[in-house]
Amino acid sequence: MPLTALIIDDEPLARQELLYLLQSAEGVEVVAQGSNGIEAVELVRTHRPDVLFLDVQMPGLDGFAVLKKLIDKKMGLPQIVFATAFDQYAVRAFEVNAVDYLLKPFDRKRVLKTIEKVRARIAGQSGHAIQAGRADAAADAPSTDDRLDALLRLVEERTQPAKPQTGKVIVRAQGRLLLVDQREICFVSIEGGAISVVTRAVEGQSNCRTLEELMEQLDPEKFWRAHRSFIVNIQHIREVVPWFKSSYQLRMDDAKKTEIPVSRAQTKRLRELFNL
Repeated sequence: MPLTALIIDDEPLARQELLYLLQSAEGVEVVAQGSNGIEAVELVRTHRPDVLFLDVQMPGLDGFAVLKKLIDKKMGLPQIVFATAFDQYAVRAFEVNAVDYLLKPFDRKRVLKTIEKVRARIAGQSGHAIQAGRADAAADAPSTDDRLDALLRLVEERTQPAKPQTGKVIVRAQGRLLLVDQREICFVSIEGGAISVVTRAVEGQSNCRTLEELMEQLDPEKFWRAHRSFIVNIQHIREVVPWFKSSYQLRMDDAKKTEIPVSRAQTKRLRELFNL
């Protein structure tokens, strides 16, 4: 039997890209597509897919809210694969015990590896059911309860007020530990595992291990993950530069007038920010 899949994403190009990759995989049947959270709930009810490829950020119901709706309606959860342009959602994905997450733009090898994980998860649940000696064991297994508990905790955390930011970030520069005001940061980049923090006057290293960890310390109203390797302070963007094939670069107002690429997945967000 083919693996039945459902794609939910508010971006038509992202849906088309993922559809193409899934159709090129052996033994996968995409039974339906949807563009928002409301459609997602109804399509899961109608098709009962084996796996749900679910965009995290959508207008109305986001990906996590969709799962909560499915739980509230006591509908069986398919295997979940989150699709996102933001690395930080990967952590949240695994807090709800999703099978995997895919970063946009999608990579064919990564999609194929995810399909293997889905098959392994389904096979593992089927094996558990046989060993337990009852057909519904996979649905009632402790791992499923853990998924639901983790999801509900996550939803509660997302509805709580955000933790206040300290306004300061520690930067190692010239053998010193400097407390840099967030407002002074032009951009942050990562290369070879090292995170650089750049202001107009200082360039140094962050003690954080990942951009996601540093992003938690920054004001989300001012800082934007424009690319996998870059976080920019919106207030320090000097110019938006049209680039190759309808893409863009950001020219910052640091001393070097650094140009930062905007990933294809973040182009929509850029247009929203500046009404392009």
